[in-house]
Order: sequence, then C-alpha cells, then structure tokens
Amino acid sequence: MGTGKIVELLAPAKDYAHGCAAIDCGADALYVGAPAFGARAGAAVPVDEIGRLCDYAHRFGAKVFVTMNTLVYESELSEAERIARDMYRAGADALIVQDAAFLRMDLPPIELHASTQMFNMDPVRARFWYEAGFTRLIVERAASLDEMRRIAGAAPGLEIEAFVHGAICVCYSGRCFMSRSMGPRSGNRGDCSQACRLPYELLDGRMRSQGRARHWLSVRDLNLSDRLEEMIDAGVGSFKIEGRLKDMAYVRNVVGWYRSRLDEIFFRRPDLKRASQGSVALDFEPDPAKSFSRGSTHYFLDGPAAGVASLDTPKSLGEAVGTVVSAGREWFGMSGKIALAPGDGICFADETGELRGTYVNRTEDGRVYPNRMDGIGCGTAIFRNYDRRFSGALERSRSRRTLPVEAAVEATRNRISVTFSDGSSQATASRDGRFDEALDPLRAERTVRAQTAKTGDTSYEVCRIEVRWDMPRFVPVSLLNELRREALSRLDAGRAACYVRRSRREENLRALFPDTELSAEENVVNSLAAGFYREHGVRRIEPGFDAGPIPEGCRVMRTRYCLRRETGQCLRKNPAYRGRLFLASGRHVYELLFDCARCEMSVVYRGERGEPAREEGARRERKPGRSRR
Repeated sequence: MGTGKIVELLAPAKDYAHGCAAIDCGADALYVGAPAFGARAGAAVPVDEIGRLCDYAHRFGAKVFVTMNTLVYESELSEAERIARDMYRAGADALIVQDAAFLRMDLPPIELHASTQMFNMDPVRARFWYEAGFTRLIVERAASLDEMRRIAGAAPGLEIEAFVHGAICVCYSGRCFMSRSMGPRSGNRGDCSQACRLPYELLDGRMRSQGRARHWLSVRDLNLSDRLEEMIDAGVGSFKIEGRLKDMAYVRNVVGWYRSRLDEIFFRRPDLKRASQGSVALDFEPDPAKSFSRGSTHYFLDGPAAGVASLDTPKSLGEAVGTVVSAGREWFGMSGKIALAPGDGICFADETGELRGTYVNRTEDGRVYPNRMDGIGCGTAIFRNYDRRFSGALERSRSRRTLPVEAAVEATRNRISVTFSDGSSQATASRDGRFDEALDPLRAERTVRAQTAKTGDTSYEVCRIEVRWDMPRFVPVSLLNELRREALSRLDAGRAACYVRRSRREENLRALFPDTELSAEENVVNSLAAGFYREHGVRRIEPGFDAGPIPEGCRVMRTRYCLRRETGQCLRKNPAYRGRLFLASGRHVYELLFDCARCEMSVVYRGERGEPAREEGARRERKPGRSRR
C-alpha cells in the first residue's frame, strides 16, 4: 500500500445507512451534516446517529467530518457551540466550518477544516487560515490545477481537499446572494433555493428579449476521475464527492468508481498510501454515467473554458445511448451501441428544446416501444437516465468491506485459546477444561478451522489459520463459536482503543489577515467573528449581506463562468459584442457585468421588473460615451 503521501477518498453521508454504504464501497472518510448549521439543511443528522457512524467508520480507520459550515447569527452562537461540543463527544474527527466565530468559541480540541464556503482560492489567505488553526482547506470548485498547486504550497503541512464529482455551485463559494435576493432562503444559511438552476430570459440593454428562456447559469456536474493523479501531484490529498442529498445508488456507484480509480494509481505508485484500511469487494461494476448527472465537465481545472453549461435543463440527462433513425406511431429505431431494455427511463429534447422523458415498455426486433412517443422523431438524441438492470444490481448489492485477520488456535489437554491478529492489534479468548484426544484427527482439525473462519456479519475476514496442539483434540463446536465471538469482540474493542483523533492546531495570534477591511461580501454576521478578524489586524468590517435584505445594486454572484464565453461572444476575442446584458426570472432582474482582466462575470441585482427598470435600462443604453464590459 505504500508508506508515503496519504490520499483520502471523502464521501457524502446523508444518514447512517448512506454513510455505512459509502464505507463499504471504499470511502476513507465521510462528511455528514450536524443536527443544525450544515450547508444542506435537508441532510441534518441526529447526534446519536453520528456517533454510530463514527463507530462504524473508525473500525476501518476511516474518519468522520461534521459540516457546520453555515453562517451563525448572534442569537445562535451558544447553540452552535453546544452542538460542536456534542459532535466531539460523538466521536467526530473534525468540524467543517465557514464562520470564523468557531475560532473564538470555547470548544474541545477538535480539528477544524476551512469549508469551501470560505472561498479558498488565494494562497496568501490559505497560509493565514493555516496559521489561524485550520488543518485543512477545501478549495473552491473553480480553482485550476495551477491554483491548487499554489494553495497547497502556501504552508508546510497544510492539507488540501478538492471536489472531484457532483454538482457545481456556479458562483464562488460563500459569495452567492442570489437566493437571498429572491426571498428569505440563503445558501450561506443552508437553505439555497438553487436560483442558478432556474430558466432566465436574456435581455439586451433596452430590455428586449434575446430568445426563449434558458438555464443560463446552470452548469454541468463535475467529473475529474481521469485527472486524479495530476491533482495528487499538485498537492491534493482528499478527493471529495458531492451528494449528501443523493440516493443510495448514487453513493455506492460513485464511491465504488473513485475507489477503483484511486486503487489503480496506488498499484503503480508506492509513494502513495491509502487513508484507511480494509478490503473492498464490489459485486457490481461501477459506472458514473448511470448515476445522476447533468453531463460531465472538468470545469476550470485547466483554466477558464467554454462548454461547461447545461443550458437546456438542470435535470439529469444520464448517458447518451443513440439517435432515432426511424419511427412509427408506437415505436422508434435507434443508432448506437447501447441497447435499451424494458423499464429503462429515457429523456430527450423536443422541438422547442425542452427536456422530456418517458419509460421503455418493451423492445422487439431492434425497435423500442416507449410509454409515449410524443416529441420523438427521426434525429432525436436519446439519453438513458434510468438503467433498470444496473439500478437493480445496486439495490441488491451486498458489497462488504472487511479487515484481514490471522487466527491461531492452541489446544492442550486442559486449555484452549483462540487468538485473532490484524497486524497491529490482537485479542485472545480462552477456556480451561478437559479436551480429550480426537477419535478422528482429520475431522477434528477441519472443524476447528471451519468454525474459526466463520466471522459472520463482523468486519473481519480470516486469511490464515494456524492450529497448534500436541495432538488433535476434540473441541465442541459451541465452544469454538463462543471463543471466536469473544476474541473478535475484544479485537473490536482493541482497535477502537487504538484509534486516535487529531487535535486542533494552535492559533498564531500574531498572524495578520491579508486585508485590513472586510466588505459585506465577506459576510461577517456575529460579534465573535468580528472580534477574531479585529484581533488579526482588520480595522473596518461592513455588516455581512446575510445580516439583512439584499439591496438593489448588490453583486449577488461573482463567478469564473462567463455567459459570453459560453455562447461564443467572448469580449477579449471580439470586442464588437459589447452591450449590456440582463437576466430576468419572474419579477427579478439582474445585470451581467464582465471583468475581462480577471476573466470573471458578476451578476448584479437590479430590483424587480417594471416600467421604471425598463426605462432606466434604455436610458443607460442610449447615454453617449458610456462603455461597459
């Protein structure tokens, strides 16, 4: 397995069952939502369930990180501190946090990780957070490979965690206020309304529609499974799979896929070491194309690029299976090498570009008979977003994760003992008694070996058994079973006692925050966070945007994604595309601003749609001498 750099596969856990499934399929660590203050309010997990999950994960040397990565209002500080203490008592290895208030709470020595919500893109800030006491930084999803490398080099010992699979927040993490601009829900408070997935009208400077509404801010899902080795060499040590709200099939399939990809790298790289123990034997062939996906992308791993959006739908497309080449009233024929089967779910874009779906009733003589044919005709591209046979295999999966152990059985005339060893711990159970010479020596030894190997529903698999006795002796099967269970139970206890959690790093009180002023975008909303920043050299702090209503003129989103680049209208390549652009959804209007020097786009809230807004937009468009990117 190697003795060098430790590499971790980090999986989502919606609850105890999903967490155990992730561990069984090869996860080295889990991230799970606290009972409150997690960035996915719908994935909050009770304290006792987190405790059970810690017990299960720790037996394999796997870790459990608890997300408390929302902003904490002043009135909630004591509750957040109490829950953080509960998480430590439950066995959690670390807290993933966004709010600097946690650095000023009276907490036990639990390790702290800087959430991606802290917008970790800058090596200077990365070094500060390491000096402030964070062990690990979770980098922004839009970070490039070069930026990851620079962040990893910001401080010796700084751990870098990066998302490699799943949904992408199009805005820089922790800097999105679009949901709040539409209503009370806030992504920074764990209740994002997913405003970026909505369809928007694209308007010009005179508020004229530029065509049908599309999902202009919706991007595809991340899949970096073919770039893992490059990321390891850039300094990434933990590979994170998004999906605390996804189903069990997604967890098993995607975790299994990344486990196999990492193990292939480990096989070639003795300088790398897996972060947990245990053998994983999957009883299915993982394939991420068969789980929820809006289409895959490397996003901006290689720098800003087009081709990352999912403009026609925010829903799962699934895998492309072919194109319709013939059609009748109730059937269609299709090109492509993937065969559909009864029960499969399929989707396609109709003539208006809207995504539609149906199920396959039957297949016969190369023809597919769907539940309905509406919208399907020659030339229609067909996607399968539900593979019935594959999903059935995942549902029936009994994949187990086991720890290899060696067993030794010793028997004399007056005593028998059974010992199990996992290489680092061992446990023995023994009994005194009278054990006579066996009448059938071969049968006696077969019985001893067979009963000792029966580990049942435990996490152990006996890979070697040594029988030591002066002569074959008769030992009752019931006694062998009793000794085996007792010894394995003691081995469990021994492994648990040997598990050591790391402690929080000490804070360097003399470290200075890189900026002396914090804008409202930094979202400081409580006195503990404000006090922390002031102690580290910040002189002026604006109240965070999440402390009140979003005002008109507020930049609600800043992103490396660029609608102009995505649609072939990059201003750096062709300045002729200048002109104001707006997005509108319902009554809400937003202006798009383009910072070509940074290769970034901003979304600015312009208030509610109406005649005054239209007149103001037209007036600004007509104003002479005004140029805006």
